[in-house]
Amino acid sequence: MNRTKFSLDIAAYALFIVVILALPQFYDEFWLNRFAKYLIYGMLAIAISLSWGYAGVLNLGQGLFFGIGAYMMAMSLKLLSPTSLQQGADKPVPDFMLWNAEPGAPTELCCINQGSFLWIPFQDQWVGVAMSIVMPVAVAFVLGMIVFRQRISGVFVAIITLALVLLVRLLVIDAQPVTNGFNGLTDLGWFTLGGFEFDPYLVETYYFVAFSLIVVLIGTRLLVETRAGLILQAIRDDQNRVRYLGHAVARYQVFFFCVSAAIAGFAGMLYVVAAEFASPTFMDLAFSISMVVWAAVGGRSSLVGACIGAILINTIEAEMSETEELVEAWKAIIGFIFIVVVLFLPRGLAGFAQDATDFVLRVLGLAERENGRATDAAGGTASAAREEA
Repeated sequence: MNRTKFSLDIAAYALFIVVILALPQFYDEFWLNRFAKYLIYGMLAIAISLSWGYAGVLNLGQGLFFGIGAYMMAMSLKLLSPTSLQQGADKPVPDFMLWNAEPGAPTELCCINQGSFLWIPFQDQWVGVAMSIVMPVAVAFVLGMIVFRQRISGVFVAIITLALVLLVRLLVIDAQPVTNGFNGLTDLGWFTLGGFEFDPYLVETYYFVAFSLIVVLIGTRLLVETRAGLILQAIRDDQNRVRYLGHAVARYQVFFFCVSAAIAGFAGMLYVVAAEFASPTFMDLAFSISMVVWAAVGGRSSLVGACIGAILINTIEAEMSETEELVEAWKAIIGFIFIVVVLFLPRGLAGFAQDATDFVLRVLGLAERENGRATDAAGGTASAAREEA
């Protein structure tokens, strides 16, 4: 990447950051809460871009890591809710456990049912925060070690992750005494940081989500620019060649798979803060596939492009689903948009923007000028080397 393109790339990131930080100046609390959720979806698209666009691993079960992160956070916030203290128990106990308890059962979190003891550590909010990241990473590590060490790749990885997310969803629903089944976890308390409670409709909550997204976006961009990130992209292009060069391919794949899972788990935690619920629908097949669609539309090989794609698609969905004339047709329109992008913009909106930028640079002659400078520099270096010799 020459200096001009690099400068334009940085400008695109800067413009995106300025736009999301400026939104509170133009929208009310209701729309800011919506946009906070869309920014979280953007974070999910970054995770997909990292695993699919940079590592070449199509993960159709990203909803698993998002759902685990959401449930971990929701368990802590559920115990902080007033509804967990208004059911006649001395200590916080989820209301649904008390409603479903057997007659005469002790109203203690340790033994109200067979699995209730799993909630005990989550009485501390920060356990929920930590587990929102640790648990998805742990699951991703175990899965990655099994899959990548066996050199499983391509569509088989997609099938395995798809099957796993559906299996866990069924387990969550079946464990109704512990997870509240289909109903999920609702009536949650507010996340507290430094004594400040993050009401989902406060501007401060939006900024909390926005700054979290900025940190994730910049962090992942710096990560893919490292030596490990460059090796990962080489693995995506030709695993065997990288393996013959002596690199531990499976280790790089597992590492970035875990990073992607950590981002998804963190996004799940933030979603619970902004939406005040956790549900098995987070692990639905449709939701995981939607994440892939967001990344494809925005550009799977561009972190900021995938993020913009997620925000754009969800904003369009919200607008069309609330337009009376499009209530019955908005899903078909979104599907049509995806088909058009796949057929005519295979690299997504980010790829189109890059092609347009290249065209403009060629017209202005900047690209040739940059190439000329690079050639001159290379020639000067070669001449100096010959003189020293």
